[in-house]
Amino acid sequence: MSSNTPLQKNQNNLSCHPHHPTEKEHLGESLKQTLSVSKAQRMADFFGSLGDPNRLRILSVLAQQELCVCDLAAFLEMSESAVSHQLRTLRAMRLVSYQKRGRKVFYRLLDNHVFALYQSVAEHLDEID
Repeated sequence: MSSNTPLQKNQNNLSCHPHHPTEKEHLGESLKQTLSVSKAQRMADFFGSLGDPNRLRILSVLAQQELCVCDLAAFLEMSESAVSHQLRTLRAMRLVSYQKRGRKVFYRLLDNHVFALYQSVAEHLDEID
């Protein structure tokens, strides 16, 4: 049994219906850059996890500075338990990292990719149509 996707199986037979042939030379690079089903699902899960307003508010604060859980909770007017719960999810998504200092745990965005993603979406939403 072949492991090719339906698109791969039919790459040589690409055409629109009715009888409008697709210009394959223009599709070559596009087809190579198309997300695999697996990666598309992982990305959908990732973006779905960002669909929580509290997680986004936490990211917005951490985009400005590193903070401990108790300061995040106070700043966002949330319980420490609720903030910790959201931070666990953000850690699992590899969006934030933490460092223990004494009895406190400080959180920050994991890397510049996370900051760039946050900043890009925030700027997009601020654009005037």
